[in-house]
Amino acid sequence: MQALEVSTLTPDLTGLGLVARPVPEPGDGQVLVRIEAAALGFPDLLMTRGGYQAKPPLPFVPGMEAAGTVVAAGAGAEWEKGARVIVGGLTGGCAQFGVHATDAIVPMPDALSFPEAAALRAAYLTAWVALVRCGAAQPGQWVLIHGAAGGVGLAAVDLARALGLRVIAVASSEDKRRRIADLYAPEHVLAGPAGFREAVLDITGGRGADLVYDPVGGDAFDESTRCIAFGGRLLVVGFASGRIPDIRANIPLIKGFSVVGVRAGEFGRRFPDLGRENVAAIVRLAGEGRIRPHVHAALPLSHWREAFEAMENRTVIGRTVLLPHAD
Repeated sequence: MQALEVSTLTPDLTGLGLVARPVPEPGDGQVLVRIEAAALGFPDLLMTRGGYQAKPPLPFVPGMEAAGTVVAAGAGAEWEKGARVIVGGLTGGCAQFGVHATDAIVPMPDALSFPEAAALRAAYLTAWVALVRCGAAQPGQWVLIHGAAGGVGLAAVDLARALGLRVIAVASSEDKRRRIADLYAPEHVLAGPAGFREAVLDITGGRGADLVYDPVGGDAFDESTRCIAFGGRLLVVGFASGRIPDIRANIPLIKGFSVVGVRAGEFGRRFPDLGRENVAAIVRLAGEGRIRPHVHAALPLSHWREAFEAMENRTVIGRTVLLPHAD
């Protein structure tokens, strides 16, 4: 089979390349999946450089989420051949076939295409854990979402709308703001990553945002502390800006808000029952048509460089997906 492999960690993608690998055999409790689509996220790019908190041993196949069909099952793996599934894990998505443990697989909603299904799990799971588990979101609350055109940001906009929240989406370019508005119709779309404080206070009647969803960090985090409501929750999702911000402890004390770290994968590992509930919730919402991932582009696996460079250049709106069996 053909697979994309990271053989060395480099800052410029020179450590990646297409290779031929044998099709793996499923062991006990595993299934072999023919991968039809693999969605790329910013952590996949960081892992090619060794810049992500998880560092898989070399060589490895990148791709944290994918969708495909079951072609074989090992002992104890109760999946029928031909079942359409979503798979998740640290690596392995960017290949024509992959072996996955049964607890890393969920049924694929019929309402989604393979590319859409591949783009569901990681981004929407992050949004669900942030808004529901960490943020205790309630219908009618105002949520300020940074990096709203990116994979996890756009998923948060979509999910927040489905949960009945009032959304203020922030994005860096006019084109991204227009696309966000067209796709998911948030209540407001603002320019960022800075200069939004007065607009947020005006929109919320001076109260500030009840929730701030921040995968950006840097200036976006700093200014968010000046337009968050008393009793609000500032949800730290990541640092796509490149700067990890600092905050003096007296600021959340005086302003009465909480700073909450969000690690959706670790949440599921620490609380397995809740983790399964989280995945089931987003799959159910997708099956009901209440959420739908946006696929920016679906490219053959041979176009992997174009896909990674688009992430690096911040031109992707939603997720870019690789198609391992496309010509």
